[in-house]
Amino acid sequence: MNNMEKNADSGITLKILDEISRESDITQRTLSSRLDIALGLVNAYLKRLAKKGHIKISKGPMNRVKYALTPKGFTHRVSLTYDYMQKSINFFKDARQRIDCVYRQMIEDGVMKVLIWGDGEIAELAYVSLRGLQLQLVGVVDGENSDQDFFGHNIYSFDDVQTLEYDAILIASFNNIEMQRINELGIDSNLVYCL
Repeated sequence: MNNMEKNADSGITLKILDEISRESDITQRTLSSRLDIALGLVNAYLKRLAKKGHIKISKGPMNRVKYALTPKGFTHRVSLTYDYMQKSINFFKDARQRIDCVYRQMIEDGVMKVLIWGDGEIAELAYVSLRGLQLQLVGVVDGENSDQDFFGHNIYSFDDVQTLEYDAILIASFNNIEMQRINELGIDSNLVYCL
């Protein structure tokens, strides 16, 4: 099992243990819906957790199944939570360093007006990192116009980009999909900075 598979497996296990700790009579169908995974996969995880001694499965009234976290399961949940938090902290530290490095490059390149492409957590971190620098945020591009704003700045659609004045675009994402979209829109790739 590679690291990505292991992280996904740990994430699903943690979510299942969290849901069981909140609601012991939760159904597999509800778990499947809340976790957005297949019902058969939920069943396999529950069987594995029971086999490892992390949960206890018992029958309730009217053949309802109840799940209970065992002390071993509670300890495992705490360990998974700690690992998840540590990975999240490291992810955001790495993202912040990458953002700071890109902003330094923008300043060296004479950029003044920046457009952030994306409005997720990375975009929020990019906005926070922008404060105090000699860069001005023009707005955020998120595919559609929005009545809401992004920390007091406009959210623009892809079509709006052609009408905006900016010196550079910061792609606030770690995947290549956004770069493909930028290329499809005919935006000068020399104005695009990636993390």
